[in-house]
Amino acid sequence: MRKVIYAMMVTVDGYIAAPDDSLEWGIVDEELHRFANEQERRMGGHLYGRRMYEVMTFWSTPAPNDPSAPDYIREYAQIWRAIPKIVFSRTLESVEGNARLVRDNAAEEVMKLKAQPGGDLSVGGAGLAASLTHLDLIDEYHLYIHPVTLGRGKRMFAEVERTSNLRLVDTHRFGSGVMFLRYALADG
Repeated sequence: MRKVIYAMMVTVDGYIAAPDDSLEWGIVDEELHRFANEQERRMGGHLYGRRMYEVMTFWSTPAPNDPSAPDYIREYAQIWRAIPKIVFSRTLESVEGNARLVRDNAAEEVMKLKAQPGGDLSVGGAGLAASLTHLDLIDEYHLYIHPVTLGRGKRMFAEVERTSNLRLVDTHRFGSGVMFLRYALADG
C-alpha cells in the first residue's frame, strides 16, 4: 500500500510561510535541492490544496526551464511536471498539466489512491494535511527544518484533534544547517 507523506520546509518555530505568504526565508541551496530532487523522484503523486497547487505551478512556467537556470533547478521542474497531481478544491474551476481536480470527499479519494500501485503520495498544504491527519491518513512526516524563526505566519500544523505518536526513521544534516527529519507513525 502506498504511503501518504506530509513533507514541508519549516522554520524552527513551526512556520511554513511568512505572514505575507513569502517563502524567502528558506535556505534552499544546491545540496538541499539535489536531496529534494531525489525525494521527489520516489513520489507517485502529489496531493495539493488550492493554495499549494497555485504556488507549485511555478514549476510549469518557463523560469525554471531557462537554460541559464542551474541544472538541479531544471531537473526538479522536469520531475515535478511528470508527477501526477490531485488538487482538492471547491473554488478552482480547472487545473492544468498533469493535474486532476477533486471537489469533494478527499478522504475517500486518498484511500483509493493509497490502495493503488505506485510510488508514495506527497501532501502539500497545511489545511489539507490537517484534514488528512485528523482522518488518520498520513503515514509519514518529512520535515526540512531551517535554522530560521519567523515568530508568526502560516503554521505547518494547523490545529488537529488527535495525538499521533511518531518514531524517527531517518535524519540528514545539510551544510547550511537545515535538518531533514523523517518520522513514521509509531504503530505503523
